[in-house]
Amino acid sequence: MWWMMVMSSPASRFDALSGHRPILVAAVADALCTDPSGVYVDATFGRGGHTRAMLDRLDARARILAIDRDPAAVSVAAELARQDARVLVRRGRMSEIARHVHDAQLSDVVGVLMDLGVSSPQIDDPMRGMSFRGDGPLDMRMDPDHGVSASAWINSASEEELGIVFRELGEERHARRIARAIVERREESPIERTADLAAIVARAQPRPDPHKHAATRVFQAIRIHINDELDEVRVGLDAAFALLRGGGRIAVLSFHSLEDRIVKRAFRRWASGEELPRRLPVPGRPVAAGRLVVRAQRASAAEVAVNPRARSALLRVVEKAA
Repeated sequence: MWWMMVMSSPASRFDALSGHRPILVAAVADALCTDPSGVYVDATFGRGGHTRAMLDRLDARARILAIDRDPAAVSVAAELARQDARVLVRRGRMSEIARHVHDAQLSDVVGVLMDLGVSSPQIDDPMRGMSFRGDGPLDMRMDPDHGVSASAWINSASEEELGIVFRELGEERHARRIARAIVERREESPIERTADLAAIVARAQPRPDPHKHAATRVFQAIRIHINDELDEVRVGLDAAFALLRGGGRIAVLSFHSLEDRIVKRAFRRWASGEELPRRLPVPGRPVAAGRLVVRAQRASAAEVAVNPRARSALLRVVEKAA
C-alpha cells in the first residue's frame, strides 16, 4: 500500500493508451462536483476517465484520492498524479476507503465515486482471465497479487459450493448441472484456461440462449465470488457515507441487478431514515440521513451506440443530510 502526490499539469480526460471510455462521465461529474475546492474519492479508479472529467471542474485547491486494487490501474493513476498535483493514489479495496482517506491525511470528503464491477481493460486482456471471448489463464482476480485464483477455486470447491455460487451470483438456471460437469471434467485434469471452462459450460447447457454466450452467467458468478465484489459494495458504501461531510454525495455506477440491489437498498435506507427495523416500536418519525439526487439514470442511446458496454450501466446518487 502506498500513496503519492506529485506536482505537474492536468491530464486529458480520455485514456488514449487503453482506449477506455468512461460511462456517463458528464452525469457523474455534474452530480459529484458540488464544491470546486473540495476533497473527492474515486474508489474504483480504473483508467481514470471519471477522475479526469472531475479534475476539469475543480480548482487548484481540490484533491482527488484515486483508489484501486488492480496494479495496472494504480500505475495509470500514478502517472496522472505525476501530471496533476491534485491527485493522490492508493492501492487497495474500496471497502478500505476510510483507512485510505485517513492515511492520505484528508477529511471533509465532498464526493465519492464507485464504478462497480470489472473494467473494460480487465475484460479485454486475455491474461486476466475475466472473459470467455479470448483464451487465457483462468485467474479473474482484480488484484492478481492477492487471493485465490478462479482456477484454484474451480479445481478445489465442492460440487455443492460451485452450484450455489453459480445460482446465487450468476442467477444461472442450470447451476447444478454445470457444477457436476466441472467436477467430472477436473477429475481428468485441472481446469486452467478460460476456453476450457467456457467449453465445459457450453456443453452442459441443455438449452443455450441464442442471444447470450452460454458461459456468461458462470463467468460473472466466479468473478464476483473470487473478488468478493458484493461484500465490497456493502462495506464500501457504509464506509463512504460515514466519511462524507454534510451535503456530500456518493455516485455509484452499477452494471447488474445483484450489485444495484445493494446500492438501491442502502440509498433508500439513508433517504428514509430507516436505519432500524420498521416494526421496532420507536416513537416519532425517522430522520432521513440523506436524500436521493439521482434515482436511476441510464446512458443515452448516443452513448450506447459509441460504447455498447454502457447499455447495462445504471447511475444512482445520494446526498448526505447537512
